[in-house]
Amino acid sequence: MTAGTKTAAGKATKGSKANKQGKITKKFTINATQPASDKIFDVSAFEKFLHDRIKVDDRTGNLGDTVVISQKGEGIIEVVAHQEFSGRYLKYLTKKYLKKQQLRDWLRVVSTSQGNYELRFYNVVNDEGEEDDD
Repeated sequence: MTAGTKTAAGKATKGSKANKQGKITKKFTINATQPASDKIFDVSAFEKFLHDRIKVDDRTGNLGDTVVISQKGEGIIEVVAHQEFSGRYLKYLTKKYLKKQQLRDWLRVVSTSQGNYELRFYNVVNDEGEEDDD
């Protein structure tokens, strides 16, 4: 009998997970204010790139109401997904866009907190003191 109750409890847990999956909402933000203020990063072109490239059900251009991409403020893009969506996928697409625009050598994608990403410049240390010693 104990095995039967475990199975019944297991089925009840699966049912509750199915109900939760129907109401998933994930929110991601990409903060590109620093490169956008230096005018090397076009936020509207990046937003269009995300619209064209994000796959829903293994098809591009199939966003519908499940994934909403909007621009909040200057240089901030918000992605709201009403289904299972990976932040790593968003980071991958951001890196792909930077590579396409030949900005990958100067910008990097950093996760500041869960669901929040920021585009930052690489820290470059000038070695002028060493050159003067010659």
